[in-house]
Amino acid sequence: MYIIKVKGKAKIPDYIQIRDENFVLVAYFRADRPLKNIEKFGLEGKELQLEEVIKNLPFGKLQKLDL
Repeated sequence: MYIIKVKGKAKIPDYIQIRDENFVLVAYFRADRPLKNIEKFGLEGKELQLEEVIKNLPFGKLQKLDL
């Protein structure tokens, strides 16, 4: 899976996109709110690791998500 942080403008908040191996969007959520239903993406139990990745992720750079 891949992850990218998208910078918001004005009243639009920053968002996180998680994409699968074919770059199909599988999750889209606000960067300042926790991801709900994380078990749907096989990431259950990795919430703290995901939060740390999101915190350190640069805007606009697609990265492989290895948790």
